[in-house]
Amino acid sequence: MVNINTLDPSASPLDYYGFELRRYREAAGLTQRQLGDIINYTGSMVGQVETARKLPTLDFSQRSDAALCTGGLLTRLHPLVMRSQLPAWFQQVAELEVRAAEICTFQMGMIHGLLQTPAYVRAVLGALDDTGLDDRSAVRLARQCIFDKEEPPVFWMVLSEAALRQGIGGPEVMRGQLAHLLTFENNPLINVQVLPFSAGAHAGLTGSFTLFRSASDPTIVYTEGYGSAHTTANPDTVKDCSLRYDHLRAAALSIKDSAGLIREVMEDRYGEHVA
Repeated sequence: MVNINTLDPSASPLDYYGFELRRYREAAGLTQRQLGDIINYTGSMVGQVETARKLPTLDFSQRSDAALCTGGLLTRLHPLVMRSQLPAWFQQVAELEVRAAEICTFQMGMIHGLLQTPAYVRAVLGALDDTGLDDRSAVRLARQCIFDKEEPPVFWMVLSEAALRQGIGGPEVMRGQLAHLLTFENNPLINVQVLPFSAGAHAGLTGSFTLFRSASDPTIVYTEGYGSAHTTANPDTVKDCSLRYDHLRAAALSIKDSAGLIREVMEDRYGEHVA
């Protein structure tokens, strides 16, 4: 007899997802293997998701919704499940990303997570520890679904030139990452400006930070430490960081010139070279 774990749907979003998946499957009169055959996944995968031992993918959720006629429930639950798997200290930030109408970020040494490619994500997260790397990478990438909302946020990234030249993951990964940044060149909702080395001393020397703005909530400033996140709506801090961001954006290259520098670095530093 198959050992069926009893899930408490209130324990976590992942448990709730598994509970609902099992409930709909059983209501349809399907075994795990039969559902797996229909959605092109193994019965084992279905079982692991139902018992909260495996994270569902978006594709798995969409196929299960279609097969079980859930009205899109599992697909709607998927972002919540993925956010719940982020480090506890970062979950509040992920919520801010979802609710923001505008996100303005300055990044010193690394591309912001919302614009990272899968290969770049794996290189960043696997630098010291590759345990559970597939799931951890999927969780980070799932944050990018905010750009698929009916009303996505305006995203503005001022990026130090250092982040373009820091060869995370090697030349191939960096070529792909920089090429990905270039895909937003003509997207008015996702803007990338590069702060060149030639700018010298600038308003962001104290470190990376992000501003979250919305129509109904106060502006939030987010800074990150080692294994921790600090958010504040303190008016003085918000005023100071907003001023700093305005100066950074003014000192950075234009969007067009930033794309030109990205292309230059991609070709000169990470291009194919024949010996």
